[in-house]
Amino acid sequence: MSELAQERASSRLRGPVARDAIPAAPRPGDTLSTGPGDMLSTGRGDMLSTGPGDMLSTGIVPARPGNALTPDARLRGGAVRHRLLRAGLHNASFLVGLLILIAVVGIALTAGWVFPGDPQDMVGTPTLWPGQDPQFLLGTDSLGRDVASGLAHGARVSLLVGVSAAAIGLVIGTLIGAVAGYFGGWVDTALVRLTELFQTVPTFLLVIVIVAIGQPSAAVIVLAIGVAAWPTVARLVRAQYRSLREAEFIAAARSLGYSAPRIIFREILPNAMAPIIVTASVMVANAILTEAGLSFLNMGDPNLISWGSMIGDGRPLLRTAWFLCALPGGAIALTVLALNLVGDGLNDVLNPRSGLV
Repeated sequence: MSELAQERASSRLRGPVARDAIPAAPRPGDTLSTGPGDMLSTGRGDMLSTGPGDMLSTGIVPARPGNALTPDARLRGGAVRHRLLRAGLHNASFLVGLLILIAVVGIALTAGWVFPGDPQDMVGTPTLWPGQDPQFLLGTDSLGRDVASGLAHGARVSLLVGVSAAAIGLVIGTLIGAVAGYFGGWVDTALVRLTELFQTVPTFLLVIVIVAIGQPSAAVIVLAIGVAAWPTVARLVRAQYRSLREAEFIAAARSLGYSAPRIIFREILPNAMAPIIVTASVMVANAILTEAGLSFLNMGDPNLISWGSMIGDGRPLLRTAWFLCALPGGAIALTVLALNLVGDGLNDVLNPRSGLV
């Protein structure tokens, strides 16, 4: 039998072997000696014809990291996803937060259709109370701008800033934490000291400094919040990598000659995603609060309307028209509450020690 046939038989032998070839079922690790003309089935419909003295190994080749999933593995993955979905649907706080978040995202996506035009246009009598004019259900501000239009368009700006800033912080923190946790030694020490240096400065103060150095635009605000938010993610990812780098599947990946980037991003990172996903929801909420604080201090983008800028504009009329601050403030509180509920629910669902999956 040719060398190719021997290799195929050694790596693909899974199904029943012809009874004429051997008297009993082989065990993993047995070696089969065949006679001339014997036919062996590989379990996939292929038949191998052997010559005198050919040797076949029945040992099973172990699966390598990164190999394609077998049908059984795909079924197990589907069962895990089903259990996660079922656990999420039985988590009341997660469902409440998810519904609120979907509503806020829906309002942001349809703001341009429901409230066409520029939300900063003066369209009515100043300081109309909610319900006073059917054309402006939530009233108008001190400049005659529609409060409902401002809330809808402000949701778009606040969510965009929050998600973008959180993404930047996640990328920077994951890279630094992964490198520090995997390599250890002087690399870990240097990156930990860098992380501690950033953590010595209050996050909001660092954002104010970066925005003051640049200009109060949406891009600069997103970058400033993302740069200030990464240390928390870096410490979390570092702890995950330190606990996983000595696992057996990582030792197997090293023995197969996998490079460090492949092990970091393709082997360890998928197993460390659960706490990162939970942290992402909290980071989006913190970014929304930070942007609102900047806008309240008149350091937001003057060309965009956001919930924070609406609170800042309504501050002089807090005693006579308190709804100008209460409505955008309530929108911020509701969105942050929804993100925190979703984060807590994801933590319960993805945490294997919670007992929900």
